[in-house]
Amino acid sequence: MTSPLQKRSDWLKNYHFALRVEERGKVVSVGDGITWIKGLPSAAIDDMLSFADGSHAVVFDLADEMIGAVLLHQTENLTAGTDVRLQSRQLGIAAGDHLLGRVVDSLGLPLDGKPLDMDGHMRKLDILSPPITARNFVREPLYTGLKIVDAMIPVGKGQRQLIIGDMGLGRSSIAIDTVINQKGKNVKCVYVLIRQKRSDVVNTLELLRAHEALSYTTLVVGEASALPGLVYLAPFAGCAIAEEWMAQGEDTLVVYDDLTAHAETYRELSLLLRRPPGREAYPGDIFHLHARLLERATCLAKEQGGGSMTALPIIETRQGEIASYIPTNLISITDGQIYLDQNLFAAGFRPAIDIARSVSRIGGAAQNQNVKHEAGRMKLDYLQFLELEIFTRFGTKLDPAMEIKLRRGRILREILKQDRLHPLPAVYHMAWMIAFNEGLFDAFAPEHIPAVMARLEKKIETSGLTLESERAAWVQTLSGRLKTS
Repeated sequence: MTSPLQKRSDWLKNYHFALRVEERGKVVSVGDGITWIKGLPSAAIDDMLSFADGSHAVVFDLADEMIGAVLLHQTENLTAGTDVRLQSRQLGIAAGDHLLGRVVDSLGLPLDGKPLDMDGHMRKLDILSPPITARNFVREPLYTGLKIVDAMIPVGKGQRQLIIGDMGLGRSSIAIDTVINQKGKNVKCVYVLIRQKRSDVVNTLELLRAHEALSYTTLVVGEASALPGLVYLAPFAGCAIAEEWMAQGEDTLVVYDDLTAHAETYRELSLLLRRPPGREAYPGDIFHLHARLLERATCLAKEQGGGSMTALPIIETRQGEIASYIPTNLISITDGQIYLDQNLFAAGFRPAIDIARSVSRIGGAAQNQNVKHEAGRMKLDYLQFLELEIFTRFGTKLDPAMEIKLRRGRILREILKQDRLHPLPAVYHMAWMIAFNEGLFDAFAPEHIPAVMARLEKKIETSGLTLESERAAWVQTLSGRLKTS
């Protein structure tokens, strides 16, 4: 780390006398996290502004006679008439490994009370996404640790998978489980908390620390009490941090929790700056805002380093309505969605993922071939079971073949249930899928499946089998293990 004295010495060595011309403006009004400024004819969107009182802002809107700016730091002395200077730089953040295990704001400043080395590589918060020629196909799996996702809705490294559902259904739990499951897999994570209460931030931090996930994770926080400008910039800061690691050839995962709050903050700032409102009072460029953020998540070609950035944006629905403005925008931008349903949650099916409405457009291209083979028709067969179960409520008499399908469907439903904060390794997914396909669970009643799965989890750890093991070895081992259960 460079000392302040060394920095000052370097600055003095490079200093030279020259004529300097700078623009200065005046604050016209200030309030609600935004300010109007007169002057500064050379100002452009996203330029940084510094105020005589020590405040800072970023240019957000250009009018005929004034510019609108969003405050990033505001002192009590900021009033109308304060001098404003245009800085010759755009917003950036010092990204690098020094941020691992830390909690920072949208400008990279520490929020955890510890000193932070700011000598990382400066990356602009908002840049263009990589061109098509710099990208590669998404082919490697990113395991979430959730049985229902890794088997039926697979996620690949470089994919953008939306997590969507009403409040309180476990959207954040899926994202946290995914982060916890990256332990030991050389995936660096960034968790972005947007306009959340401090108690929720502390809870997330403690969960990651308790599961030893903080050592490879950075928390970027735009909390509810912060200035709207910092909340608005939080996902771009998280993306820039993950992008630095991706550029170095590493695999990264970034969670945006959640983009509904981000869209509402952007709407608030836009209305305060008198931008014309559109549908649901959102500005017309709200689609472009999230598209340019999520398009930066990709898998780079080998010539570009071969790194990847996987994005898990979270979005909130109300009363399960996925056809509202922001959810439909995000669904059209992303590569698939994991949809959580209120009725499933109330019925005790956790995680409450509605398989019929959930999809991964990458699909089996990002699955291990052996896992893909075992998953096969599992999703289709499960959906057919759900339809058949509804049909049987009318008291229709079924033939023995249908009875077998119903029984196996109920067993599969019990298998897919999973406790929160308990992600499971991919080899365990392989074990239960082979066991189910071979009919090894058929001897157990559905209510006994949770206990059988718990014993199987313990026994599979000592089996020595891997995803690449021969299927015959799996069947032989599982047959013996489940018979002794």
